[in-house]
Order: sequence, then C-alpha cells, then structure tokens
Amino acid sequence: MEHIPFDKRSGKIWFNGELVEWQDTKVHVISHGMHYASLVFEGIRIYNKKIFKLEEHTKRLFHSANIMDMNVPYSEDEMNIATKELVENQGIVNGYIRPFIWRGSEMMGVSAQKTKINVAIAIWDWPAYFDPELKKKGIKLNISRWQRPPQNSSPWNSKAAGLYMICTLSKHEAEKKGFTDSLMLDHEGNIAEATSANVFFKDKNNELNTPIPDSFLDGITRKTVIDIAKSKNIKVNERKISPDELQNFTGCFITGTAAEITPIASIQDHKFEVCDLILDLSSSYEKLVGKD
Repeated sequence: MEHIPFDKRSGKIWFNGELVEWQDTKVHVISHGMHYASLVFEGIRIYNKKIFKLEEHTKRLFHSANIMDMNVPYSEDEMNIATKELVENQGIVNGYIRPFIWRGSEMMGVSAQKTKINVAIAIWDWPAYFDPELKKKGIKLNISRWQRPPQNSSPWNSKAAGLYMICTLSKHEAEKKGFTDSLMLDHEGNIAEATSANVFFKDKNNELNTPIPDSFLDGITRKTVIDIAKSKNIKVNERKISPDELQNFTGCFITGTAAEITPIASIQDHKFEVCDLILDLSSSYEKLVGKD
C-alpha cells in the first residue's frame, strides 16, 4: 500500500472545536509546542467502527495535560463526543485516533504562561504496526544506549512529546543495525520498555514478569493484558528486572495500542520462543477489542 505523507492526506481534523479540512489545519512554525515540546497526545484504536477504551485514553490525555500545566479548554465529555463524531464523519472502519494538546504561538521562550492551549483530533486508516509475517515469527530488539530518566528528571507519567525524543533515537539506531525495535533500560539499568510499548517475559514456570512502571507509562494495553492473563490463572509478577535475567526467560512480548501483543524473537543475542501462551493471550486480546 502506497504511503501518503501526512500533510498530503484528505478528510477532516477536529481542530479547536471545528471540523477542518485536513490540509487546512495549519499552525505557525513559531509554536511553543514545536520548539519546546509542550505537547501531549494519545493513541487510540478503532476496530470495526468501535473505539477501544476511549474514556480511559481521554482521561490519561487530560492527566498528561495537567502534569504539563495545561488548562484544556474542553471537558473530557466534549472530547469523547467529538472523537465519536469524527469517527462517524470519516467513515473509518479500522483506524487510529490521535488526539493532542499543545501550546501555541503567542509567546516564545521557556515561560509560556499566556499561550493558547490548542486541541486537535486526527484519525486515519491503520494497517499493522509491524509486518504481519514478521509479527508471527517475532521481532528482533537490541538494547538502547539511551535510558529512561529518573522520576525527578522528567514528567515520566505523562504521554508528552519530549519524552519520545530518545525513543526515536533508539529506534532509528536499532533499525540501522537490522533490528525492528529497541529495548530501553531505566536510570538504574533495569529493563523498562520498548520505544513505544511495554514488555513482558515468560519464565520457565509459565509465569509472566513485567517491569514496575515507575519511570515510564503504565500502558492501557499493558493493564488490559494483565487482566486477561489473570483471568486465565496466569501469575503476573510486576517487579524490577535486570538485563542479566534475559537468559532465564523462554518467551517475550511487547504490548501497546499500536503494537497490540507482538512476540519478541530475540533481544540482542537472547532468543525467545513464540509460544502457545503468548499466542493465546494475543488471540484473547484480539477477541476483546473486536478485531477480525
């Protein structure tokens, strides 16, 4: 499928309370959101015209905005209604929704107390985040040289644009070396997450182990997968995990709105099996979200 640049697409974007033609939703190049990363966002999936966990994502969006000292000029209910109307208006069956909030162009400098808080919601068709055939075999990760900063060095529990800078650097470097994605460690050298997804490991006792989200987002998909696992009487251990433990795990997968449940074939030289437990969790997740 041909890739259309995002500034050349058609349709409507909900922009500060109005439906605007896609290519007419302009912001000035002197924008605080672009220069100082004062922007928060969400990623939401649509499966067969149904939005998965819209309210949870909107709540987290507002939580992120609050952490970033932004007073959103709309309520959560107004955003949810606007999102549903946009999905209906665009006729998207299976897609991705990107609501985002940012500071405008009224002031330029670190202090931006009087900037307008802008809000937009975009939606587009969404193919698989990873190649379906590659996903069946499991993807390959390296370990990034960039680490998640400590709690007192970043607004770590917000989905803020600036926090993804090291994710882009990590993923670019991984792809240049022939990997699909990169595993990031936290500031203490423990396993944190992939560049845009949480990570789980299966041990020899068929238990799942996943890092405590204390310097990165506790993903909505992550929490959903934990609930699914517990419903199947699979024990889930949320704990600190050292990279030295990779050799003790037999299975691995990542979770996220885009990644869904994606098996991992290897991390550096450590190889994992795309086992029945992971495939069963993935099947249950796809049933839950209403995916074909």
